[in-house]
Amino acid sequence: MELQQGIFILMGVAMIVSSIVAMYVKDLVSSVIAVGVVSLFASILYLILQAPDVAMTEAAIGAGLSTLIFLYALKRTRDTEEEND
Repeated sequence: MELQQGIFILMGVAMIVSSIVAMYVKDLVSSVIAVGVVSLFASILYLILQAPDVAMTEAAIGAGLSTLIFLYALKRTRDTEEEND
């Protein structure tokens, strides 16, 4: 039981650190990836808490789809900026 609590605390701290990295990093791609990592850690925590349906949804939507949409939007924005210059 103590190992599970240690993993739970470690994942929570990793989520907080990744959130801080997402706020203070200057590169937008790195920030988006840090937010995706937060969602990935959240899905692992849901799995530890024995909620596999929520974990799968968080992994698919939070970590996967949202990260891809943000990266696509950044790419499209940069392509538009390059066309205007």
